[in-house]
Amino acid sequence: MNTPLDSSWLVTGAAQGLGRAIALGAARRGAAHVTVADVDAAAAEQVAAEVVAAGAEATVLVVDLRRPDEVRGMVDDAVDAMGGLDTLVNNAGILDVTFQSDATFDTLSEDSWDAVMAVNLKAVWLATQRAAPILRRSTRSPSVINAASVSGMTGYPSPAYAASKGAVIQLTRSCAISLAPDVRCNSFSPGSFDTPMARHRIATAADPDAQLRQMTGNHLIPRAGDPDELANVVCFLASSEASFLTGANVPVDGGTMAWRGTRA
Repeated sequence: MNTPLDSSWLVTGAAQGLGRAIALGAARRGAAHVTVADVDAAAAEQVAAEVVAAGAEATVLVVDLRRPDEVRGMVDDAVDAMGGLDTLVNNAGILDVTFQSDATFDTLSEDSWDAVMAVNLKAVWLATQRAAPILRRSTRSPSVINAASVSGMTGYPSPAYAASKGAVIQLTRSCAISLAPDVRCNSFSPGSFDTPMARHRIATAADPDAQLRQMTGNHLIPRAGDPDELANVVCFLASSEASFLTGANVPVDGGTMAWRGTRA
């Protein structure tokens, strides 16, 4: 499976974890140019170097997705740098606890709620809206691919995160309708993956072993996912092999949404 030759990708939240794997996966499969967009400049530069080593050109854009002007500027700058845009991956996402350690339904502040919604949902809408005219002109299987989550498909105790990810799934369907037939729009819903964020969550838990069991115990495949496994799915969604797939939400979750039980 290859991405369309000479395709140009913009990946948000690409400095680590799933975003990094997606950016590298695109480069390894034939993308000509990948824009690595993230708030962490140093980490984005490192990923860009890895993208170049994998065979693609790379551009780094430092962006705070909470700021609408920066979101629109990100798309404009990526298009200028790459000479166009074929695949937009709205991957960046943050948890409620990013802004508030005691982020429960009862304690979550309005500022924390707004910050999560800004990054996880509003930035997806703004970036897609800005990119749509460019994507419509692409002849290289243009698509938008959004990061949702299993927490957007079933109940989770992180109110802002879960609500934002459920909304991303619905936004993706709406975009698929609006951009058809020129641009395909799909989302993916990860389960628990072995990322720096997940490892930090486990390491800082009062009981790390219990935290790991909580995160992966309902996977039918009894482990955390590897980020490259997620990147494989995203690259498929971007490829011409997925040419009849739009408006879909693809769980990449080790089977957790098949039952939501807990392994003994």
